[in-house]
Amino acid sequence: MTNMKRVSFLPPLLLPLFGLAFATFAAGDDQFIFSGFTQSSLALDGGAVVTQGGLLDMSNGTNNIKSHALYPTPLRFRNSSGGKVQSFSATIVFCIVGAYPGVSANGLAFFIAPSKNFSDAQLTQYFGILKPNNNDNLFVIEVDTFQNPDMQDINDNHIGIDINSVLSLQSHEAGFYEDSSGVFKNLTLNAQIELQLWVDYEEEETRINVTLAPLHMGKPSRPLLSAAYDLSAVLTDTAYIGFSSTAEIMNTRHYVLGWSFGMNGQAAPSIDISKLPKVPRLRQRAQSKLLAIILPIATAALIISVGTVVILMVRRRRRYSEVREDWEGEFGPHRFSYKDLFQATQGFKSKNLVGAGGFGEVYKGVLRLSKKEIAVKKMSHESRQGMKEFITEVVSIGKLRHRNLVQLLGYCRRKGELMLVYDYMSNGSLDKYIHYQEDDKPTLNWAQRFQVIKGIATGLLYLHEKWEKVVIHRDIKASNVLLDDEMNGRLGDFGLARLYDHGADPQSTHMVGTMGYLAPELVRTGKASPRTDVYAFGMFLLEVTCGQKPMKQDAEGNQVFLVDWVLEHWNNRLLSKTVDARLQGDYGVDEACLVLKIGLLCMHPFPGSRPSMREVTQYLDGETPLPELKTTQLSVDMQGLMQDNGFNTSVMSYPQLMSSFGAVSDLSGGR
Repeated sequence: MTNMKRVSFLPPLLLPLFGLAFATFAAGDDQFIFSGFTQSSLALDGGAVVTQGGLLDMSNGTNNIKSHALYPTPLRFRNSSGGKVQSFSATIVFCIVGAYPGVSANGLAFFIAPSKNFSDAQLTQYFGILKPNNNDNLFVIEVDTFQNPDMQDINDNHIGIDINSVLSLQSHEAGFYEDSSGVFKNLTLNAQIELQLWVDYEEEETRINVTLAPLHMGKPSRPLLSAAYDLSAVLTDTAYIGFSSTAEIMNTRHYVLGWSFGMNGQAAPSIDISKLPKVPRLRQRAQSKLLAIILPIATAALIISVGTVVILMVRRRRRYSEVREDWEGEFGPHRFSYKDLFQATQGFKSKNLVGAGGFGEVYKGVLRLSKKEIAVKKMSHESRQGMKEFITEVVSIGKLRHRNLVQLLGYCRRKGELMLVYDYMSNGSLDKYIHYQEDDKPTLNWAQRFQVIKGIATGLLYLHEKWEKVVIHRDIKASNVLLDDEMNGRLGDFGLARLYDHGADPQSTHMVGTMGYLAPELVRTGKASPRTDVYAFGMFLLEVTCGQKPMKQDAEGNQVFLVDWVLEHWNNRLLSKTVDARLQGDYGVDEACLVLKIGLLCMHPFPGSRPSMREVTQYLDGETPLPELKTTQLSVDMQGLMQDNGFNTSVMSYPQLMSSFGAVSDLSGGR
């Protein structure tokens, strides 16, 4: 299976010379063992490194990069071509050390894969080895310390078996069963304790067993997980084995201390824990380490360099000066230094400017250490009032994890500026693809638009219902939807977002947003809610389907509102005529008309008559039929509502919406 040689063939006099080099390997062609990794020949990439003490560090403190450590040669898992996958076993000793109590990254994965190329694998909850779809010939044991609803995670402290999918075949809270009593004992994966993990596959029974226990305890007789699955339908004849992880901003370290493997009748060798390297504990204050290095040098050079140092320090502070207050200490992992952002954007040069709007300018940048592409949005802030609450919400929103949301990585404050740092989306914003004048510029086809629509709906459902708090975005529009490498839509720009506890009543604030997307009650009361997001999403649906902005001027200079125009065509049973002409008829008429009807329903003048985002996703997926809308008295009711509240129709984004809705008697039929 491997090309490793037995140690016993060496002459006795040469054994001491070669003992160190072979200390981590066991004899035999079907076994190997690493007790520390100082002399190992593992294939490493990304953030994976071997420390001076012999630890395999899968997350070396850099941010959002994939890390892999593989046994250098592929192993033959079948006795013959097309034969069954042989029994095998692996023993792993690992330790997860967190820099910040209560904050954790996405964990570590042990895998068997057909190749060493993971360029298309994704970060964070995908462990740098998996993708949202098309995971072929992959066997993964995940040690997961972050709960992600999209991955159907049971909690933020579990072990899972993943086969050709990001969703676990089986998962269980981390722990073990006592041999004497059979009682289950919990273990905390990121508690900075050494743990031992056993992975066994039985060829005859086609069964996968996964067992976990503290390092100084023997292997429990009852496994934590036991799943019947024939890996002959999964693994290729030869495959690579190793570990994968993702280094993240919270600086959690994933250490592997020892590893053994065996198959073809050879069990994984037992690991001698006395020979394992020691795990360092991260210091609470990194500044002390830096001070210990700099202070002796500064003291020795003080007399001859004090003038130069003072001048350089003054210039440096002026160039990279930031606004820092004591209360920001708790947000350390989410705060970027201005120096890092300045260098990443080459001094915020105009050539790196990728967008600008009423709330700031957006620059593309590349972080110097991790080489990660980021987008930095600069906004002005003149008042300190509410800044602590705003930063608290920014940091909270930074914990959002969803495939249809742009990841908010953190923030920075400098003088009168506030900077928000996001993942960079290479294909830019959606509005550039649906609002353009040049005939030669490519547009999105209908399948891509419908995919974006469903993705943003799923992302909003996560914000409104599935996260630990209710998040109101408050600025949903095409220019705030960004497209990733695969043209999937991701909702971004959370600079105006607000959040509150489930079941609580959102408080009134000053009105923010974009004209044309503002719900009538928001204009009247300033009180944002999930229903005001639904209203803006309705306009977004019309915008993407029709390829038009919410408001425009006709040839005679009159202002025309998109919703009125769509309602007029709907009333005349010509709804399909409003679909973007640049699609040249290449779209599903029923699907496009469904989206337009959902958009009109989302923009209902009365908040209580709008659907929730859960209902919207059910309509889009065809799980629930679109309801009928009876609006015989809607025009009269809306006029009375507006007059009772002293509402001025001139500030509405839809002056004819009231009467247009009144003319519609049934939203579920006609094109």
